[in-house]
Amino acid sequence: MDKIIISGGKPLCGEVIISGAKNAALPILTATLLSSEPQYLKRVPNVVDLFTLKKLLRTMGAEITDQNDLCAISVKQITSCEAQYEWVKTMRATVLVLGPLLARCGEAHVSLPGGCAIGVRPVNLHLSALSQMGAEILVEHGMIHAKVKKLKGCAIHFETSTVTGTENIMMAATLADGTTTLTNSAMEPEIIDLACFLNGCGAKITGAGTETIVIEGVSRLTGSSYSIMPDRIETGTLMAAAAITGGDLNLRDCVPDHLASVTRLFKKMGIKIISGKSSLRVQRPKASLMRAADFITAPYPGFPTDMQAQMMALLSVSDGVSKITEAVFESRFAHAAELRRMGAKIYLEGSHAIVEGVQKLSGAQVMASDLRASSSLILAGLSAEGETEISRVYHLDRGYERIEEKLSKVGADIKRVHG
Repeated sequence: MDKIIISGGKPLCGEVIISGAKNAALPILTATLLSSEPQYLKRVPNVVDLFTLKKLLRTMGAEITDQNDLCAISVKQITSCEAQYEWVKTMRATVLVLGPLLARCGEAHVSLPGGCAIGVRPVNLHLSALSQMGAEILVEHGMIHAKVKKLKGCAIHFETSTVTGTENIMMAATLADGTTTLTNSAMEPEIIDLACFLNGCGAKITGAGTETIVIEGVSRLTGSSYSIMPDRIETGTLMAAAAITGGDLNLRDCVPDHLASVTRLFKKMGIKIISGKSSLRVQRPKASLMRAADFITAPYPGFPTDMQAQMMALLSVSDGVSKITEAVFESRFAHAAELRRMGAKIYLEGSHAIVEGVQKLSGAQVMASDLRASSSLILAGLSAEGETEISRVYHLDRGYERIEEKLSKVGADIKRVHG
C-alpha cells in the first residue's frame, strides 16, 4: 500500500496550475448517458473516482477514449441499466447514474452508495423526487430498483440542500415530459457547470446557481465539446499549503469567486491574498504569525465542508484559540486524532472542534481516514518539524491529481513510496 513521506519546514514558492474539478466531472461524465451522440470533455482530472466511474459507464455500453485530460465518450446504446455494489461501494457519486438511466431507458437498478465515512448521506431525497416524476421505486437487498414509462415534469421541493440530489433530478428532468421546477436547490458551482454542459447538448435549464432551477424537457440531447471547471477544493488546499509553510504560491487557471468564503477567512487570519481574473496568489512571510479564527461549514456560498479538515491543520499552528463548527456532516472530525499525534491541541465537543494553536507540529506516522482528511495530514506534514509518514493515501488519490508532484515542483520535500 502506498505511503506519502514528507520532510517538513520548507516554504512553498512558485506557480501551480489547477486541475479540472472532480466534483464537476463526475456528474458531467454521468450525464453522457443521456445522449447517443459523442461528447468531448476537456480538463477531466486523472483521479481514482473518475477511473471508477469510467469503468462503470463502460459496463453500461459507453465507449471511452482518454488522451491526457481529454475524454471522448460515446453511449450509442445503453446495454445495461445496472450499477452493482462493486462500483458503488467506494464512491457515492455513482448514484448519479440513476436519473440519466431512468430518463433514457425508463429503468435503473443501482446499489445504495458508499464513499467516505463522514456520516449519513441518504439518497431519500433523490428517490422522493423521482417518485413525484412518476417513477416506481423499490429498495430491497441494498439495491434501488426504479422503473417508469416516461418521466413527467413537476414541482419538486428539496427538504434540505442536496448537491447530488439536485444534479440527479436536473439530469433526469432534461428528457422528461413537460417542465420541472426544483426549489431549495443546491447552489454549488459544480451544479452550474453541469447545467452549462447539458445546455450545450440542447437541454433547456435556467436558474442553476440559485435556489430555483427550471428544466424544460426536450426530446433528445446532442453531442458537444465542453471544458470542466477548475477544482475549487484543490485550489483551497493549495492556498492552505502556501499559508501553512510561510510560502508564496501563484495558483493559475482557477476561479477566485468560487473561493470567496475561504479567501475571507484567510484574510482574517492575516494571510495575504491577491486575486486575478483566473489566478490567486497566496503569501505569508514565514516570520509572521497567523491569527486564530472561527468558522462554520455550510452549503455554498458558505464555507465548504470539503475545506474543514485543511483549515483545522492550518489553525493548529495559528496564534490563539479557534472554534470550528461542522454543520454539514456529523462525523467529519476523524482527522483530529491524527493531527493530535503530530502535536496539535484539538478538543472535540459534538459538532465543534476547539483548536488551540501551537508553535509547531512534529512529524509522525499518521493514517488518512477519508479524502479531505488525507490532504489535512499532508498540510500538517509540510509545516511539521521532522518526517511525516502518511498511510492509506488511496483516499488522497480519489480526488487529487498528482498532488505530491505539484507540491514537489514548488519546493516541498515530498515523495510517494510504493508499498
